[in-house]
Amino acid sequence: MILICFGTRPEYIKVKSLIDNISNIKTCFTGQHKDLLKNIHVDYKLDFKDSFSTNRLNNIVINILQHTHVFDNIDFVIVQGDTTTAFAIALSAYHMGKKVIHLEAGLRTNNIQDPFPEELNRQMISRIADIHLCPTIQNKQNLLNENIDIHKIFVVGNTGLDNINKSGCEYKNQILITLHRRNNLSIMKEWFIIIDKLAYENPEIEFILPIHPNPEVQKHKDCLQYVKVIEPLSHEDMIETMKKCMFIISDSGGIQEEASFLNKKIIICRIDTERPEVLKNHGVLCKSPGFLEELFYNFKNDYIINADCPFGDGFAYKKIMEIIL
Repeated sequence: MILICFGTRPEYIKVKSLIDNISNIKTCFTGQHKDLLKNIHVDYKLDFKDSFSTNRLNNIVINILQHTHVFDNIDFVIVQGDTTTAFAIALSAYHMGKKVIHLEAGLRTNNIQDPFPEELNRQMISRIADIHLCPTIQNKQNLLNENIDIHKIFVVGNTGLDNINKSGCEYKNQILITLHRRNNLSIMKEWFIIIDKLAYENPEIEFILPIHPNPEVQKHKDCLQYVKVIEPLSHEDMIETMKKCMFIISDSGGIQEEASFLNKKIIICRIDTERPEVLKNHGVLCKSPGFLEELFYNFKNDYIINADCPFGDGFAYKKIMEIIL
């Protein structure tokens, strides 16, 4: 029996094709992003409490470590990516003597402060995991550099692309923006000010920003007078918006993969990326708000692209089923 665990919306998106296609499984939702996931049937839904510590990350770990019953009659536990949920489940499964399968393994910036806490989470999961399912050859090489057994590493592509229909892509006068990462919260106002300036200077383009619910993001939305600020989108609506835009401005990890799959360029508002494959054709790093204006106008004048996606073909789940079964 396989237990598939997730705690956030991005995690669910990337395990959905496995849930839909693999038999003899159970599912567990840890509640890390309880407001973003509704009406999803799971076998175990953990009761998340914030009362253990003043630190939310500690609360996530403590909550998960208390619920060892989810491992009853389980042989393998699948965790996805680099969230604190993924690390805590992997740690708890290890304590319970269960085999851990790490989906989206081998991504690295090699700086445990950026992104925080994701980089440390994924490095620690790699020390625990028995099977490593990598999106790319570079991810495999990262693990080999860390002396992970080559026989435990498999390159399968990224399951986040399994749910995307590429039809209907076009280039309208729209720019999609998403900003939410912890490393950007302290300078979110600066990002918003320069983005609003660009929107003012380019009235023929609609700047669309589905604003993240984090209060540290929300408190700066008044800076956006010329940007269309909307409520968070479902994954399906986000993909449809991506299909129509000229290009994307984002600090997201998953959107780097989705943009490449949909042949959209992306300005990555981060100092570094654990997905360096995107930088070959589709993406460029914008390490601070001061660089955004120049990069924006470069992209505005050259945004159409047709290049291979480095993160797979949209059928990762089939490769994973063969490995697991």
